[in-house]
Amino acid sequence: MRLPADAVLLIVDAQEGGDVAADRNIAALIAAWRAEDLPLVHFGRRSASTIPPLDGEIVLAHDALSAFDGAALETRLDELGATTLVLCGALATHALEATAWRAADLGYQVFVVADACRAADAVDLNGRLWPAEDVRALTLAHLKGDTATIVDAATALRAAAAAKARQRRAAGRA
Repeated sequence: MRLPADAVLLIVDAQEGGDVAADRNIAALIAAWRAEDLPLVHFGRRSASTIPPLDGEIVLAHDALSAFDGAALETRLDELGATTLVLCGALATHALEATAWRAADLGYQVFVVADACRAADAVDLNGRLWPAEDVRALTLAHLKGDTATIVDAATALRAAAAAKARQRRAAGRA
């Protein structure tokens, strides 16, 4: 995974969700993006996030299912010169999937960090209960390919550090 230095971490519905591993990975991604001074966008409900945004980070409230609908996200990304999005957060609300699909339609390169996404159990139309892990696996499978590249948190963390290091080296040569 190779990220440009304009790669935006888009945290979708990061309210605490009971998936300790996913929450830990979301926190690690946020910490890495902050440490490398890479852009972050928090998208979610108005309730408090597990990791509150810092001053200067973009915060968009849910107005629609996708972060691109009614939230001025595309304008903000254009201001940053962003071409790449790295998504993490909750799959249960469908906002992450809708945002990934719309981002791909708009031409962004999209990465979804699988182990920094949480899901919830779901009941299908026949009354069958699908465990959260199955819901997560199927949702990620639907996103994989034309919509997004699915990666793990360790890969995303290494890529974030490498992107900023390349930018620092290039600035030193300029």
